[in-house]
Amino acid sequence: MTYLAPRQGLFAIILLVSFCLQTLLLVISTDQQLSNSRALKGEQMVAQLIDEARLSLENKDRVSLSVIANRYTSEQDVTKILITDNNDDILVPVGNAPMQQGDTIRQIATNGDAVIGSVALTLKDISKGEIIAMQWPFVIGTMLLHLLLWLIYGYLARPTKEQINALSRDIQDLHREQYMQIDQRSRNHERRSADRQTNDLQENDSQTMSSLDEDGAEHKPADLRKFDVNSEVNQYLRTQQNQSAASDTAHSSTAIDGAADDQVEESTQDEMSGSSTQRSSSASRLSATRAFDSVRVQIVFHDEFNMLERLAPAQRLPYLALCTQLLNQAATELLKQPLLLGVSMINEPKFDDSGASVLLKADNSHAKVALAGVMLGKLYLMLNKIIHDKHIELSRFALPAKAGVSDDAQSDAMTQLLHSVGKKEQMLILLPNAGLKQISHHVQVQSIMRPTTVYERECAVFDGGNDSMIQRLADVRNSVLMIENEDESHI
Repeated sequence: MTYLAPRQGLFAIILLVSFCLQTLLLVISTDQQLSNSRALKGEQMVAQLIDEARLSLENKDRVSLSVIANRYTSEQDVTKILITDNNDDILVPVGNAPMQQGDTIRQIATNGDAVIGSVALTLKDISKGEIIAMQWPFVIGTMLLHLLLWLIYGYLARPTKEQINALSRDIQDLHREQYMQIDQRSRNHERRSADRQTNDLQENDSQTMSSLDEDGAEHKPADLRKFDVNSEVNQYLRTQQNQSAASDTAHSSTAIDGAADDQVEESTQDEMSGSSTQRSSSASRLSATRAFDSVRVQIVFHDEFNMLERLAPAQRLPYLALCTQLLNQAATELLKQPLLLGVSMINEPKFDDSGASVLLKADNSHAKVALAGVMLGKLYLMLNKIIHDKHIELSRFALPAKAGVSDDAQSDAMTQLLHSVGKKEQMLILLPNAGLKQISHHVQVQSIMRPTTVYERECAVFDGGNDSMIQRLADVRNSVLMIENEDESHI
C-alpha cells in the first residue's frame, strides 16, 4: 500500500503562489523594459519628424504635413500624431486609433531661435495580456516546472517501509499503555464494588438480628388494640361530633367567602372601568378627531455637537437674547395679519439652552390658530437662516434651528419627535384633522419616511406653501428685520 507525502496539498498551494509571483514579476519587468524602449523610439521618431516637417511647418502646409505624418502612423505602436503651429492651433491630427490612450511625447519645433510649432506623438499602452502572450514559452515552462516539483515532492517525501513500521510500533505501544491504564482502573473499580457489597451484607445481617429481637415487643400492643373496644366506641362518637361542628363552620365560611367574592368582583369592575377610562382618554389624545383650541410652536437649536453648552456665558446669553427678541417680534408682526384675526399669543417666549415655546390660542371658532402656528414656525426658520448665515460670514457663533407645531395636548410628543427625527431647517407638524384642514389650502406636507412609532406615523413634514402665504411671510420677515436694524441703530 502506497501512502501520500505529508502535507502534499499545502506544498501544492505554496507552488501555486510561487508561480503567480514569478508571472507577476515577469509582467512587471517586461512592461518596464518595453516602456523604456518605446520612449526612446518615440523621442527619435518625434525628432526625425520635426526635421522632415520643419519647412512645411513654417509655411503651415497641411497637405505636406499630413503626408509626412502618415508615414509615421504606419508604425503599430503609434496611435496618434498631433502637429500644431506656434499659436497652438491644430494643423494635422492623424493616427491609427486617435481615441486610444497611451504615453504622449511632445516636443517643440524651432527654426533657429523662433518657435514654429510643436509635435505630439502618442504611443499605445501594452496590455498585460499581450505581455503574457509574448512570453508564453516562459509562462508554460514555469508552470510545467512547478508541476514537476510537486510530483517529485510527492514521490520523494512518501514514508518508507521503515518509517511506516516504526510508526505502527509507536501506535501499538500507545494502545498497549492505554489498555493497561484502563485495565488497572477496572480492577480498582471491581475491588471497590466488592468492598461495598461486603459492607452492605454486614449491615443487613445486623438489621435482621435487631428485627428478630423486637418481634416479641411488636406483637403485644397489637393484641391489646384488638381487645380495647370501649376506646374505639368513644373515638367514633368524638369524630361524629367533630363532623357536625365542621359542617356549621363550613356554612359560615361559605357565607363569608361569598361576601368577599362580591367585594372582589366590585373591585375588579372598578379597576376595569378605571382602565377603560384611561384607555379612552389615551385614545382620545391619540385620535385624529380630537378637539383643540390652542397650538404650541416649539423652536429648538440643531446642535449636533453640544456647542451651546461649551460656549462662554458672555457669548451665549447675548445670542439667546437676540433669538428671543427675533421670536417675539416675529410673533407680534405675524399676528397683525388679517388672515390670522382672532389668534392671540398666551405666553411670552424666551430662549434657553433647550429652545423656546410659543402658545397660540384661538379667541373664536373662526380663528385659524393652526395656520398661525405653521406660519410662525416657518417665519422664524426664515429669520434664523438669515441671522445664521450673517453670523457665520462674520465668524461669529450661531446655530441652525428646527421647529415643531402641535396642539397643546401633543407638546411632549412633539418635543420627542424634534430630538429623534427632526432635521436642520425642518418643521414638523402634529395636528388633528381639523388643524390639518385649516392649513391644507395654504401649505403642502409629506409623511415621515419609515416611521417606527405612532407619533411618527401621525406626524407630517412641512414641504412648501402657496405663493400668497410665502409672500406674506417674506413681507413680515422684512418688517421684522427692519425693526431689528432700527433697534441696532438706536443702540
